[in-house]
Amino acid sequence: MNDVRFDSIEPKRKSGFKKFMRWFLLIVVLVIGIVMWWKYFYVFGEGVKSGELNYVVKKGNIFKTYEGKLIQSGIRSKGAGSVQSYEFEFSVVNDSIAKVLMENSGSYFDLHYKEYKNTLPWRGFSPYIVDGILKMEKVAR
Repeated sequence: MNDVRFDSIEPKRKSGFKKFMRWFLLIVVLVIGIVMWWKYFYVFGEGVKSGELNYVVKKGNIFKTYEGKLIQSGIRSKGAGSVQSYEFEFSVVNDSIAKVLMENSGSYFDLHYKEYKNTLPWRGFSPYIVDGILKMEKVAR
């Protein structure tokens, strides 16, 4: 008969390379996740812009987003002999804010916005996302 000694069987050790690869992949996935969050979801800045609302439109091929432009008072010169007004191009995620803006085009607004590092297709074409209306004044014509 076969005499099998169970006390001499050693448990299998895991390969050092497999352990390294698991840790390496975990760290790579974690770093990629942090970079993606920082580039697309971290609020880089926020503030208020004031001016006359030029337009707000809903456009896009797959993701329909609201895009707008605010003309700020004052002028600037990009080069010698050229004069141009300040323009603030933005996106709007909230439908109710977009509706108020669309119904009051040409009015003077104080808009609160958040600035992101990069854009996402469902968030709009601009890194500036308007998330609130602080003040609105009808412009007398």
